[in-house]
Amino acid sequence: MLELFGMFVLALAPIIWLVIALCGLHMEAYLASLGALVVAAVCAALGWAMTPVNMATAALEGFAMALWPIVIVIIAAVFTYNLTVHTGAMETIKRMLCSVSADRRVLTLLIGWCFGGFLEGMAGFGTAVAIPASMLMALGISPVTAILACLIANGVPTMFGSIGIPTTTLASITGIDVVQLSTVQAIQVFPFVIACPILMVALVGHGRQALRGMLPISLVSGVSFAACLLLAGHFIGGELPDVVASVVSLVLTFAVALRMHKSGVEVPEKYRLVAGANDDAPAESVVDKLRAWAPFALIFVVLLATSKLVPFVNEPLSAIKSTVNIYAGDPEATLTFSWVNTPGVLIFVCGIAGGLIQRCAPREMLGVLGATCRQMSKTIVTMLGVLACAKIMGYSGMIASISAFFVAALGGFYPLVAPLLGALGTFVTGSGTSSEVLFGNVQLHAAQSIGVNETWLVASNSLGVSAGKMLSPQNIAIGCAACGLTGKDGEILGKIAKYAFGFAAVMAVIVYVGSLVL
Repeated sequence: MLELFGMFVLALAPIIWLVIALCGLHMEAYLASLGALVVAAVCAALGWAMTPVNMATAALEGFAMALWPIVIVIIAAVFTYNLTVHTGAMETIKRMLCSVSADRRVLTLLIGWCFGGFLEGMAGFGTAVAIPASMLMALGISPVTAILACLIANGVPTMFGSIGIPTTTLASITGIDVVQLSTVQAIQVFPFVIACPILMVALVGHGRQALRGMLPISLVSGVSFAACLLLAGHFIGGELPDVVASVVSLVLTFAVALRMHKSGVEVPEKYRLVAGANDDAPAESVVDKLRAWAPFALIFVVLLATSKLVPFVNEPLSAIKSTVNIYAGDPEATLTFSWVNTPGVLIFVCGIAGGLIQRCAPREMLGVLGATCRQMSKTIVTMLGVLACAKIMGYSGMIASISAFFVAALGGFYPLVAPLLGALGTFVTGSGTSSEVLFGNVQLHAAQSIGVNETWLVASNSLGVSAGKMLSPQNIAIGCAACGLTGKDGEILGKIAKYAFGFAAVMAVIVYVGSLVL
């Protein structure tokens, strides 16, 4: 047992380094991630005898995965936003949104929660943080608050993100029926979905007093989203819950917001956005308004049209791909690059098309793209370091050692840490799908060993992903890059930690009690 504990501590070293570097030393994320990569490499060599060739190819696979599809998505999303700012269309969008409500709390629900949930359901890979956070910042909400709100919102939809890839992957590797699994996932995450809009309102309003008069619309946003997750998961499966839930929540929240606005509900001065009071702005025509929203409307339509919901479009586009083996230690470990039907490429196309619609010259677009790449340079390095570190930890056996210690040490109390493993996997990789791959079978075997309901314990891994996604250095770096706060990752991590740890503690109790009852 002592040896198992020693391997457990050694395996945690890269994660411990990340926390110390970001929160204690206030190191920039790109330096911290490169340091974590070095720590992981040293630990893998010393504790798990990973060969230099295997280590190098594992890191190379991480680099490749970081660049495609993650970095391409981030650059595409931020480029689209920057282009909208450059053309002046963002000012039109601000005025339109403030015509529905000048209340920053309401707009946070509409953009950060509802629209962000849709982006996560359709695309994932950081788009649900980058685009809504930058839009909220443009509306006058402070960058830190905008990022924190979107990090809270982005956690709970992750299990059904990217047309359900995390859930369908988990069902595939564990052999559990996907409908049964998605139903249990929706049940477990239900209270957290309801809590998120309430927490977001309190956050942007700087305290619980911000909930005064806002609890009804917050509950409409949360309850409708949670109920639709459960209904879609039970009757359809893992692919559509986020898409259905976000659209229904958006429609209902918009209706309540419009009713509040038309009924003359007074917005307290401290929650009122300045943009809402700009009466001297020239009146835009319907064409101007459509032109302003063009990039985001195109993203909505194109992501929907190329998703699995439209198989005759999705299948031929998805067939344009390359599958390669990079990691030398396992010829079966392959990485697939989808060259067309990947969110980054599609968002780039939509952004360029939207720019043309907004009458932006190609030369100006190139200038915006160059500025975006410079803005994102440190974030790209962060992505490379984090993903390479995750691949070394996974292939070397470090992740397996972490889970083995928990199973051996806790026995029947293992369900208390089951969601924490899901959170840990997402913290390291930034991906809900990767966390399911790393720990899905660990949860299944643990359930079989201690005699608890298999579906309940396997689903708890996805539940933990919700907390881990908030804390993920990758996700935080995306938000900081989108809002021009590169280098503030440690500050954001420190502020979001209380929400993530609070979620994780409640999740542990729910999973443990459920394991006793079922």
